[in-house]
Amino acid sequence: MATTTDILSLSGLEQATIVPPLGFVFNLLIAILLGLILRDLYVRYGTSLTNRRTLASNFVILILTTMFIITVVKSSLALSLGLVGALSIIRFRTAIKEPEELAYLFLCISIGLGLGADQVVITLVGFAMIALFIWIRGFFTKVAPESHVFLQIHGKRKEGIVEKIVIILQNHCKTVHLKRLEENDDVYEALFVADFPTFEKLTICKEQLRNLDPEMRCTILDNRS
Repeated sequence: MATTTDILSLSGLEQATIVPPLGFVFNLLIAILLGLILRDLYVRYGTSLTNRRTLASNFVILILTTMFIITVVKSSLALSLGLVGALSIIRFRTAIKEPEELAYLFLCISIGLGLGADQVVITLVGFAMIALFIWIRGFFTKVAPESHVFLQIHGKRKEGIVEKIVIILQNHCKTVHLKRLEENDDVYEALFVADFPTFEKLTICKEQLRNLDPEMRCTILDNRS
């Protein structure tokens, strides 16, 4: 009777190729370079309203990790099958609220896949075209002035609470725009782009918002983040 080892040998699953160390190091250097470039592109031209620097700081690690995994499993089909089984028990529960964040994460994974599979030229060409598109789109996209801030407000849902918040902001801001509003039966979360003429106006606005709802949570983000 044929053993498992014999079956693997006959099917080619047991055979494994050796990864050239110099080629692996070369791909690692390219991965680091592309990750740094992508990080700068996302911080400079991204439009996500979360802290872009925090997310972008993980791009290089994600690319290197993906590349390392693909480099290892491509040397053996048996390892590839084992990876499929291992990934089936992993669950990612990090909330991605901005579609742009997901697009950049997929781009990181694509770079890692390409370099891990030794498709260096195709990866470089593809990345160059995508980077060029990001640069052109960012060049022609109007960004918020540096005096603007992102104001994130979270609290228990009440009748007319969002309308009252907008009135308070309009009384103290030069301009205010509602960028995102999420509501359910219990809570709400609103994100505004506001231009406060002075820090005193910002302080007064915060006090009035706190008087409107003492349990309200208010977060102010610099638009350059």
